[in-house]
Amino acid sequence: MFKKTKKEDQKKTLLRSLTETAMMIAIALLASFLLNTFLIRSFYIPSASMQNTLQVNDHVLVNKLVPKVVALQRGDIVVFDDPGGWLVGAVAPPANPVQKVLQKIGIFPDATDNKYLIKRVIGVAGDRIQCCGASGKLKVNGIEIDEPYAVIPAGQTRVSAVDFDVTVPAGHIWVMGDNRYDSRDSRYNQDQPTKGFVPVENIVGRAFLLTYPFNRLTILGNYPETFSRVPPAEGGSAAAKASSVAASATGANSAEQTPAAARHPQANRAAKTDGAY
Repeated sequence: MFKKTKKEDQKKTLLRSLTETAMMIAIALLASFLLNTFLIRSFYIPSASMQNTLQVNDHVLVNKLVPKVVALQRGDIVVFDDPGGWLVGAVAPPANPVQKVLQKIGIFPDATDNKYLIKRVIGVAGDRIQCCGASGKLKVNGIEIDEPYAVIPAGQTRVSAVDFDVTVPAGHIWVMGDNRYDSRDSRYNQDQPTKGFVPVENIVGRAFLLTYPFNRLTILGNYPETFSRVPPAEGGSAAAKASSVAASATGANSAEQTPAAARHPQANRAAKTDGAY
């Protein structure tokens, strides 16, 4: 009788432990799903367009409260939906069955949804952005900026291979990849429906943390010192609404002036964990 009772107690204890473990797993998965849906999203990087800040196959976390709740700033690294025509020809790698399950709950990046890009915000509504002066630097609202994150090939002195002079319209941003000679960004999409500008409503969020590989764990900053001397857009929203786009004759719309790497769809991608290009 005593032995039978002891076995029943052991079964009850085991059952209780299994039930508690299952509940903990369910709660963890629910929490992950809610975070992924409303607050944070994970993306991986399949291209070199943001080197050296981000390397191919890096994973980043994106704060989805930007820009809906938290204000967008110049220098922010943002993930956004393709405004139209930026990712033509991009091909995503297939996921295995385990990865597909993890993608559903937001733990593993999903690269199969080929519509996301990752770039750095250079200009917000009303900003006038010009390139390049005699120094080879960008000007934002008339002020030359030093960009420590920008990568240019050896022997080059300009932060862009093409000249442009644009004013960002209301509700949009101007973005560029850090790897300036290998990024098909706003400069090379001025012939697309949004004229190279990214609608703010297309922004998924701001990349704030590099999470993988673990030895590269890094907070992703927006280099406030780079833009600290830039004045507010002249005329504010009025200037933005009356924006003009004046790309030079050697500007981004000229295929002859576009580096081969920048013309390639893969140079633009920032895959999602959901993936971004």
